[in-house]
Amino acid sequence: MGTVTLGVSIAVPEPYGSLLQERRAGFGDPAAHGIPTHVTLVPPTEVAEERLPEIEAHLAGVAAGYQPFPVRLRGTGTFRPLSPVVFVKLDEGVPLCNRLQHQIRDEAGPLARELQFPYHPHVTVAHAISEEGMDRAFEELAGYEAAWTCRSFALYEQGPDGVWRKLYDYEFGSGRPISAVPTQGGSPVDAPTATPAG
Repeated sequence: MGTVTLGVSIAVPEPYGSLLQERRAGFGDPAAHGIPTHVTLVPPTEVAEERLPEIEAHLAGVAAGYQPFPVRLRGTGTFRPLSPVVFVKLDEGVPLCNRLQHQIRDEAGPLARELQFPYHPHVTVAHAISEEGMDRAFEELAGYEAAWTCRSFALYEQGPDGVWRKLYDYEFGSGRPISAVPTQGGSPVDAPTATPAG
């Protein structure tokens, strides 16, 4: 068996996921349509394919220990000049994202890894594009808001074409893995709210 590149994220649900993905593409980010809109819990990680069942069981166990929690996005931030990224900020849900990512990356587990930068939950809307494009993203989404109840996180695999595809959603409370059709996101269960910029 070979290796696979996996990531674990909270999917940004519709209609926000597609809206932010389209905005990201509009700012000139060529990777936009290969990366569903998300809040990263574990960044791209190469693992042996034979470890997939162990990883899936680990993720189910972590998810079983959590209950749904509110997430709110509000405004923009940037990691420049340290890293060429503009993002939409998490205004609510940060402590639970921190706990989740730490538990998923537990040093005794199958997804143990060091991070290149300290963990800071966010939704990327521009990465490694022109300064002009990143300035536009920062300014045009400064008034953006969206809120929903997060009920799961997802396991993604990067294909040979560079596109990230969702494999499973792991429901909080039960840990039950739900097979995922590779789409931008799932329909939110609660009636969410959003305020686009402009």
